[in-house]
Amino acid sequence: MTSLVAYIVRRLILLVFVVLGVTVLIFAITMMFPPDIRAYMYIRNVEQVRHGVIEDLIKKYGLDQPLYVQYFNWLSQVLQGNLGWSHAAGSGGMPVVDAIRTKWPYTFEIVMFAAPIIIFVGIYVGVQAAIHRNGIIDQLSRVTSIVGWSLPSFWVGMLLIAIVGATFHVVITGAVDQSTINYMRSTGFVHVTGVDIFDGVLNAVFYQGRSPASTVGNVSTGMVISAVNDLSVTVDALIHVILPVIVIVTIDVALLIRVMRSSMLEALSKPYITTAKAKGLKKNVVIYKHARRNALIPVATLSGMLVAGLLGGLVITETVFGFPGIGNWAATSAVQVDIPAVLGYAILSAFIFVIANLVVDVLYAYIDPRIRLD
Repeated sequence: MTSLVAYIVRRLILLVFVVLGVTVLIFAITMMFPPDIRAYMYIRNVEQVRHGVIEDLIKKYGLDQPLYVQYFNWLSQVLQGNLGWSHAAGSGGMPVVDAIRTKWPYTFEIVMFAAPIIIFVGIYVGVQAAIHRNGIIDQLSRVTSIVGWSLPSFWVGMLLIAIVGATFHVVITGAVDQSTINYMRSTGFVHVTGVDIFDGVLNAVFYQGRSPASTVGNVSTGMVISAVNDLSVTVDALIHVILPVIVIVTIDVALLIRVMRSSMLEALSKPYITTAKAKGLKKNVVIYKHARRNALIPVATLSGMLVAGLLGGLVITETVFGFPGIGNWAATSAVQVDIPAVLGYAILSAFIFVIANLVVDVLYAYIDPRIRLD
């Protein structure tokens, strides 16, 4: 246990330098723009935009000073949570930090369902394909993987929207229906986590007194009506997340299956597997305790990067489905040349990948104890 803790501490120390390197790279990109554009990275509220205080910001934050002065001024603002103003974040715009805080939970709604399915299905099918090499399961998994990885996500998304529309005569886009949005606005719906799936349940349980429905008839009847209405928010959010999850799983699980299959086949060909069989160990013990565990090392890396990529924003999928996640916001910001928003998105993505690398390193140490002493 001590060696594992020391291993994690070493990785955390290294991550500090990685994060600093990322900030230097992002700052270098900002230097491609003139000072009056970079000044928007220091705006905190809409009043500063309206009253045109760009020149004051240039002087205050030293945007006409040497590079090292500008870098430390910018880094201090980032550490204080000031990433500038995003004019692409809704009508009137909002601070970049607030935009991230508002939009990232919508992306998380998709990822929290898609990621576990991708990982568990990818590992299970990959293992079964390797065990039954050249069998029906293997052939089907290979065909499915090739087809799934070859499909463009925007095409799959549009196809699903068309199929659902033709079958059920409804177009499912956005995070929830407009009627649900109107309900949340009119009843003082409390966005506790920002994830509508969770917040519907939390409002039904802990925030009953806020809804006008809770005063209808006797108290108990009103509370029941209010709780049902709040839970309908959760149901609506679940319905809207189904199609984006199908798109992500269809494409990303294909790659994980192929990697798991190849890694498992390599593990099964190792001498220690032959030795384990010669000792008379049961087949399941050889496969699932010895071979699969070693085969998971490259899969852990890929899974970590896949999840980090998903959490960093599903740009195409969110855009196709009109999902108000961080990927959709990043795409809109890029089109509208919203520099602070794009840089804020880059910082968030870099941070997510840095954390993902740390998690993968810890998983390495768990899967292969020898790594702890390296």
